[in-house]
Amino acid sequence: MLKITGLTKTYTGGIQALSGVNLEILPGVFGLLGPNGAGKTTLMKILATLLEPDSGAAEMNGIDLISDKHGTRKILGYLPQEFGFYPTFTAEQMLDYFAKLKGVMDGNERARLVDALLDRVNLSPARKQRLGGFSGGMRQRLGIAQALIGQPQLIIVDEPTAGLDPEERNRFHNLLSETASENAVVILSTHIVSDVSSICSHMAIIRRGEILTFATPRQAVAEMAGSVWQANVSREQLAALKSKVNVVSSQMSDGLVRVRVIAKGERPTDDFSPATPTLEDYYFSLVSQTKA
Repeated sequence: MLKITGLTKTYTGGIQALSGVNLEILPGVFGLLGPNGAGKTTLMKILATLLEPDSGAAEMNGIDLISDKHGTRKILGYLPQEFGFYPTFTAEQMLDYFAKLKGVMDGNERARLVDALLDRVNLSPARKQRLGGFSGGMRQRLGIAQALIGQPQLIIVDEPTAGLDPEERNRFHNLLSETASENAVVILSTHIVSDVSSICSHMAIIRRGEILTFATPRQAVAEMAGSVWQANVSREQLAALKSKVNVVSSQMSDGLVRVRVIAKGERPTDDFSPATPTLEDYYFSLVSQTKA
């Protein structure tokens, strides 16, 4: 289990990125969901030993992730938001290089490891291809492959599907699900709600450095039962609605606005009908309540 207690971080200029973050994360895929600038990447960098917190603690399997950086890196696999590849390297050369960095010095052992990793992320056919010609999805799969070197107990992936097309996003979801094991904690940091709803067993929502909620996606959706309504309204009606109820989404459709609102206990107007709640409804209703 990963236990995070009271982590705080304030940057120069007084920008508070984390404000007393507390989490207990069990093995499996855990989703850290929040808008851009919420503090997700700051938290991921602290856990990955790349950034010092101002205060607080993080511990996993007896290892102090804050003070014991060498011990942490032995159990860590990390795919950062901005991951640099050498464009002239091939896929197998890149993985061989990372295996050396992680202490796999025997050439035959590295070759077997690279073969297994390329097969696992479905990149064996592209093993001789230079990385400069890889698609975004292929680069992300290679990034996961390098993160798996050394059978890590803590795997951190920061905004991994941003910019991927739907097919590559689905492929990455499947790969991340297969990566989770009984012993490994996989943290998926993202602002994309569908990433969390697809593969995460538990989740937390963070905004302005604070954890707003901790739940399973199913529990979160169940909380919205009977509270979500939808209708097609005019722009003028939408403006009036926003002053009365919590509008969680709106989209133009055939000259009208298709709108979803949160209204607990009663129908907003006769134009509305009940809607099946989604994790997006829960997320946007919670985040919009904290805007100010």
